[in-house]
Amino acid sequence: MYLLEVKNLRKVYTPRFGGAQVEALRSVSFSMERGEYAAVMGESGAGKTTLLNILAALDRPTSGEVILNGRKLSDLKDQELALFRRTNLGFVFQDFNLLQTFSLKDNILLPLVLAGETYKEMERRLQPLAKKLGISHLLGKFPYEVSGGDQQRAAVARALITNPQLVLADEPTGALDSKASDSLLRLFGEINAAGQAILMVTHSVKAASHAQRVLFIKDGEIFHQLYRGSLTVAEFYERIADALTLLTTGGERNA
Repeated sequence: MYLLEVKNLRKVYTPRFGGAQVEALRSVSFSMERGEYAAVMGESGAGKTTLLNILAALDRPTSGEVILNGRKLSDLKDQELALFRRTNLGFVFQDFNLLQTFSLKDNILLPLVLAGETYKEMERRLQPLAKKLGISHLLGKFPYEVSGGDQQRAAVARALITNPQLVLADEPTGALDSKASDSLLRLFGEINAAGQAILMVTHSVKAASHAQRVLFIKDGEIFHQLYRGSLTVAEFYERIADALTLLTTGGERNA
């Protein structure tokens, strides 16, 4: 059974005060295996953010179906969605989304606090995760006291603390310098090697080249996809760059 199935997804936005409808997604279909590491690429306005929001159960599609871990998201009532999202999904955002008045530790533990976990259980999960991410010595600091790379590591810890089935990452290297980006991509590779499924939306060819598969979206549709297979990261980088050239200059759709 697939971890994630997306079937004929369509999303149409109707302006509140009239005007033409906007079709953000049209007939998007793909699936992800458990433990897979996939990236989604495309130009601005192609539908990447809309797709991510629907997968995160933050928005509902106009038609089509999203099935995560065997559950149809459309079957879940609003009050069930929050619990399902918290227990099955982890989120890593470009701008970290850390609460500035909370320490890194409190930011990381927040999902478990909302889930009603005991302090003992929270500590049991936190310590090995913080050690693995190299931020044990920073847990008492506030976001504004640490670097962007360390803030992103805390955001990753927050995403992983609930042991989610799938981590959704929205431009996770977008606000990082080159060194911090390299560190985060190595980290993603490590947690994926340990079995964590990751779906990353990115504009960065470098970031996408670390994934196992890249889906290219254009005008609301899956236009093309590439598998890394036995290619090195450098070789996959070149393949992705070539595909992006095809995407931006026009070419035959090959999904």
